[in-house]
Formats: sequence, structure tokens, C-alpha cells
Amino acid sequence: MKAAAVFSDNMVLQRNRNIRVFGTCNDNEKIITVSIPELDCSARASVKDGRWEAVLPPRRECDNCTLEISCGAIKKIFRNVAIGEVWLAGGQSNMEYELCMDKNGSAALAGCGNENVRFYYTPKCEMADEKLAAAERESCWSLPSAENSRSWSAVGYYFAKELSRKLGVTVGIIGCNWGGSSASAWISREYLRQDSRLHKYTDEYDKATEGKTDAEMIAEYDEYSEYQGAWDVRKNECYAKRPDIGWQEILDICGESRYPGPMGIKNPMRPCGLYETMLSRISPYTLAGVLWYQGESDDVNCTTYDLVLKALIENWRRDWKDDSLPFMIVQLPMFRYSDDEDTASWAYIREAQERVFRSVRNTGLAVCLDCGEFNNIHPVDKAPVAHRLYLQALSQVYGLCGDSEALPPMYDSFEVRDGRIFIYLRNYEGGLCGQPEGFEIAGADGVYYPAESEIKLPCIVLSSSKVKAPVSARYKWINYAEVSLFGANGIPLPPFRTER
Repeated sequence: MKAAAVFSDNMVLQRNRNIRVFGTCNDNEKIITVSIPELDCSARASVKDGRWEAVLPPRRECDNCTLEISCGAIKKIFRNVAIGEVWLAGGQSNMEYELCMDKNGSAALAGCGNENVRFYYTPKCEMADEKLAAAERESCWSLPSAENSRSWSAVGYYFAKELSRKLGVTVGIIGCNWGGSSASAWISREYLRQDSRLHKYTDEYDKATEGKTDAEMIAEYDEYSEYQGAWDVRKNECYAKRPDIGWQEILDICGESRYPGPMGIKNPMRPCGLYETMLSRISPYTLAGVLWYQGESDDVNCTTYDLVLKALIENWRRDWKDDSLPFMIVQLPMFRYSDDEDTASWAYIREAQERVFRSVRNTGLAVCLDCGEFNNIHPVDKAPVAHRLYLQALSQVYGLCGDSEALPPMYDSFEVRDGRIFIYLRNYEGGLCGQPEGFEIAGADGVYYPAESEIKLPCIVLSSSKVKAPVSARYKWINYAEVSLFGANGIPLPPFRTER
């Protein structure tokens, strides 16, 4: 009998909800019990197909408990267990971005030992093999300290710190993220096949791997890893000498980048891959909700991102046996590499993220348009992103603040009148601050021109001498631009287009 790796000393269990405890077992291990002796609660596990799961009744917050798991003469005791709030920090590199690299990371690490937060990092392995098993044996929940917290998610840490101080309970973060990953890597094949518009992910993978044995795919990926590892060393040397060097010059000096490598059973970027090797290892650990910072790697499929994200949320909610599991979504900030054409692909991703927020219940949207950096896909200041996730959690999950504090004014509808377009806003009562720049309007020909704008709440009135009969408008429909229009709460007006 074994408990899943996510159960360890120093863990945080979710308060006020049924607590799911689970793991694997042999066929002859039929009677498994789980208890928290200090809180006088216990449960017998159900056992099926080599897996066991027990459900403990809800308990209020507390610290320094023990969790005991018994099977015959075998007893496992986990110590220094807290019951508080547990959030999963999922996504790609901006969620993975380590606290030691953050703009204010040194100061945060110096004082983190006094914060009531804890962290579990889901092991990152390409395949469910002995390497993963070994990594899980070494994994554990960690307490905050200048050394322990260096590799914690910066977004996750700042979020947990604010939430813990507000609620007065221990907050645990489960980091489950991988840089460069598409949302499709975090979804089961079953859910990617439910919508024909998402079949391209699995179809492309099946075509790339057709006729190849497992051994051949592993050998291909190992050869790629050796090449790409050496290439990354050369690339990093170039950036160390010249931080502003362009991508094409990097390629000229270092040679071809083969990222993300050949598709196959060892490529972590494969569809469903991280779902299999990471997410399935921690579900259904009871959560308060999910923090989701991802989308950068899906800009090549930006027009269907809302479908992928909706499938992911539905998939995870099923796996967690929680139809209302909250998802707080980071809307992508401004970004463009200096030598890239601005295709507005990130604008489509931002729109998709807002569409999911508006159409899927129990979701939040952390509007972070102003949190990006030109030519740097990894902005170094994660505290503002974490704070806006925190505000969404307070508003959408805990009911401790309203939209006026957690959201900016947002596009609601539009009207064309007298050669002008009237953009109606929601959540505008606090007013707008800054300069209304970045609006464009178009006529029936679909050609957009910069618009003159005037704020007349609840409207923003747009016009242009070049568009006598406007039919549509858009705002900041671009990958990168300066952000200058904010709500009174300091959160920027998110981008939109009326033609959607």
C-alpha cells in the first residue's frame, strides 16, 4: 500500500471540504483506513484495480496534525500536517517562473520564513517510468525558507502569501507546470477527441508517430535532447554577452533550433503527455481552486484556444470529482519579440480567455495586459499577476470583494449612431483613468483606422474622419503596445473587438 507522492510530511489539506486521500495497492490489500486522530475523523478506503481512495469528512483549519494510513500491520504517519487552503498553480513557464528570479525575489526570500505558506512541486518527467517513480520518492511538501523557496513558483508564492494573510490560515500551493507547454498537453485524449475542431492535435501526433516503435521514438528524442542541450548552451552564451541579440542572429551563430523536438512517447510537449505524467499523479487531491497561467504556446492555434481551455476545465473538473472547481485564468499580458511581426495572435488568445471567463461558471479572469515586457516573454515582476489572481479568488471563490475591486471596466456592447461607435462598458462605476489610446474603427470594407476617442461613461465614443460609416471597433488588438487606460482600481481595460 502506497499513498500518492503528493501526500507527505508538511502537507496542506483543504479545509471545509471532503478530503480525498488516495494511492496504489496490491490485490491482497483490501482494508485500508485513513484518519486524522487529533480531529477524530477516519474513513475506510474503496479499493479497485490497484488503486485506493478514502474520503475524510470536512474539517476546519488547524495546524500540526497527523494523517495516518493503515493497512494490516502497515502504518504510515505523516506529520506536521496543516488544514487550510490548497490551490494548484498550473500552466507554462510564466507560472513556473521561480521566486529567486523574480524582480523582488531576494527580498521575498529573506522574509518568507515568517509566512504561513507551503509548496509541493509535482515532479517533471517525460514518461511514466522509473525516472518518474524515483522523482516522486524524493518529492515532498516544503516549508518556506530562504533556501527551500527559491524554486517555488513566484506567482504561486505571492498569491499564497496574500491569501494566507487575508484568511488567517495556512495556504498550500501545488505547482504543476512545464515551460513551453500547450494546453493540449494537459488534457486527456478522450477530451481532445470530443470536439472535431480539436482533432488536429491528436491527428498530427498520430501522423508523426505512425509506424514507429516505442524504442525508436525514445531514441529519436534522446538524440534531439543531446543536440538541443548543446544548442541551448551556445544560445545562453550569446544572451549573456548581448542580452538584446535578435533571434535570427542567434540562429546564424548557434545553428538550427530543433525545439520542441520529434513527437513521440518521450516528448513532454506531446498532446496528453503532461496530463499523463503530472496531472494524473496529483488528482483528485482536494483543492480550493486552480490558478492557470498559460496560452503563450498556443498562439499558433489561437482561434480555437477557447475550445481547448473549456475542454481542459471540464476534464480537470471530472478528474477532481468537482463540477464547480474554480479556475482563475491569467489573461496574457502585452508581448512581442523585437524581430517578430505583430500578428495579433496574442490578442486572439486574450479574447479566448475572456470568452471562457464569461461563459464557463466558477472562473475568474486576472486582467494583466500591463504586466508584460517588450522582447521578454518572461516578465520579471510576478507580484502584480499574483495580486490580480488573489483579487479574483477573493471575488469569485471567497466572496470577500466585488467586481469593482477585482475587475476593470470591460467591453459589454456597442451601438453605431451618427457616424460614431458607442462602446458600452460594464463595471464602469469607478470610472476610467489614463489616456484612451489604441482604439480603431472600420467600415464595411473591414479596414481599421485609428479612432479619436472620448470617454462619456458608460460609453467610450469613437470616430474617425477616414471612416464615415463605421461598423466595427477594436481596442489594443495587437500583441504588444503600451497600456494607458485603467479602471480606478489600477487594472487595465482588457482588449476587445466588436466583430467577434
